[in-house]
This record gives sequence, structure tokens and C-alpha cells, in this order.
Amino acid sequence: MDNKDIAQAIREAASRLLAEGAVDCVIGYEAGTLPMRERPFFAYTPEEAQRLTWTGFCCNNLANFLVRRPQGEAGKVAVVAQGCVSRSIVGLIKEHQITREQVHVIGVASPGMLDRDKVQALVGPEKVITAVSEEGEDLLVEGPGWQERLPRKKVMRDNCYTCVQRNPVIHDDMIGEESEPTHGGQIDKVAAPWEKLDTAGRLAAFAENYQDCIRCYACRDACPLCYCHVCFVDESQPQWCGKTQDGSDVLTYHLLRAFHCAGRCTDCGACESACPQGIKVRRLTSKIEKDVRELYGYAPGLDEKSVPPLSAHKPDDPQGFIK
Repeated sequence: MDNKDIAQAIREAASRLLAEGAVDCVIGYEAGTLPMRERPFFAYTPEEAQRLTWTGFCCNNLANFLVRRPQGEAGKVAVVAQGCVSRSIVGLIKEHQITREQVHVIGVASPGMLDRDKVQALVGPEKVITAVSEEGEDLLVEGPGWQERLPRKKVMRDNCYTCVQRNPVIHDDMIGEESEPTHGGQIDKVAAPWEKLDTAGRLAAFAENYQDCIRCYACRDACPLCYCHVCFVDESQPQWCGKTQDGSDVLTYHLLRAFHCAGRCTDCGACESACPQGIKVRRLTSKIEKDVRELYGYAPGLDEKSVPPLSAHKPDDPQGFIK
């Protein structure tokens, strides 16, 4: 199925669910007002469901909108989910933010989602893009009086190269066929540069990576794991983190947030996509993901039964400080 067929199948599934009263709302994507700017959309009627779409630029993690749902069947909602989004949903179920009965997953295999900044960079930052169409393994990018064809593999989001689960891990409707589970990339390569550095080198690289942060908190707001009613950076009693642009405050924010996501992050890349400064947030989170996987043999969101290692305490836990 191509994107048009998938979009039509999503609209049909959403219309059916809403018409039958099986869900109150379907969360998916609609076309933005500019090319490559697909955005979250909430359909409450079969008519509104006709606005749903599907392209490679459907990049927001829609699991972010599932927390704080009303309890019981009245709060049932459907959500369009590719592999990483479905893993986030599983994580929210494990953390009791939503029950499995409250969410209807409309699964779609990820074809490797696309990075609009990479597209713009390749055609030239001075060019105005008026249309982008996906044609097999290529993108046809068009503007006033010009068009250019780009290989899809050159403009995929960074996390999609190293994705380990392109297909949804849970679904109630599956749109199209499942794909190969990965794109063949090695996620450990993202963390590898850190491991070549000594402690001082890591601190210097860490500071350099986040030196352009403006503390807009877009990375936090785009993350389905950041659902606390009051974020630690907003608390004043106690004040865990200064609120200035000073380097130490910036690094404290990112370090605490990264550890808050340890053993929970599904590497969906929402933080990087949301960052207006283009900061490579995954350089840190990928290292923590690797450490958790190697220490505990755990990858978040792949199943509903396993217990997240940092939320469990066992009598034979090897960490002496717990005893």
C-alpha cells in the first residue's frame, strides 16, 4: 500500500470506530499548512476523520496525548501508532497512565519517517519548498520553477536508521502489511562516541552538545514519558534545578531528565524533532538506553508483561546500596 492507500484505510477505520461509538476520539495526523508539517489531529466524528492523513512526515509521538484520560470505558480513544509510538503506549500502560482497555491502537508499519530539516538542507536553505511527494524510495521536492529528486534514505530521521521495532508491538487494527523489523542500523553506534572518552572528555562533549539549548522545554513537552503534573524544573520548593541559562543549570536539566527517562525511553526521536536548536538529544539518551539494556537485559515497551528494571526491587538485587 502506498501512503494514499494507508491514509484512506486509516480514515475508514477511524470512521467506523467513531460511528459505532467504540471510541470517543481518534488521534492521528492531518496535513499542515506548509509542506512536511503534518501535525496531530483529534477526530471526534466520522466527518472529521476524513481529515486524517499519512505520510513520512507524521513524526509526533501521539502517545503523548494519552495520559490523564478519564477512567473507564467513557475515556476510550483510538490512536495511530507506528513501532516506537506503540512502545510508548505499552510504557504508559505499565506505568498505569492508561489501561489497555482504554486505548484502541490503529497500527501502521513505519517506512522510516522523514526529517524536513534534512530535506531543506539538501535542496538548499534559500529555496522555498511548495510540495513534497513520496515516490517509492525517492522524494520529489518541488518549488517555484524547480524540482529535485532525493533518495529517501538520505533524509530519514536519525532514530529511524537505528530503529529496532518498525512494526507496532500491539494493535487492534493493522493498516497495511508489516515490514522488516529494522532498517539494519546499529543503535549502539549512537552511544559509541561517548565510550571512547574519559570522564573529563565526556563532560566536555556533554557541555558542547547542549551549549545552544535555550531551555524552551520542547524536548520535554514532546516526550510521552514527561507527564508529571509538576516538572522538577518548575518546582521552587525544593528547587532541584536553577532556572537560568547558565551552563550548569542547562546541563543539570538535561542530565536529570535523561536519567528520569532511563529504562523508559523508546528512542522515538520526538525530543530531537521538537528541538528548535537542532540539538542531538539522542546522543545522551542512547547511551543510557544501551547501559540499561546491557545491565538488565531490558528494552522498554517491547511487551506488556516484563517489569521495568528501575521500578522493581528484588531480594537478590546485586546493588548493595539497596540492602
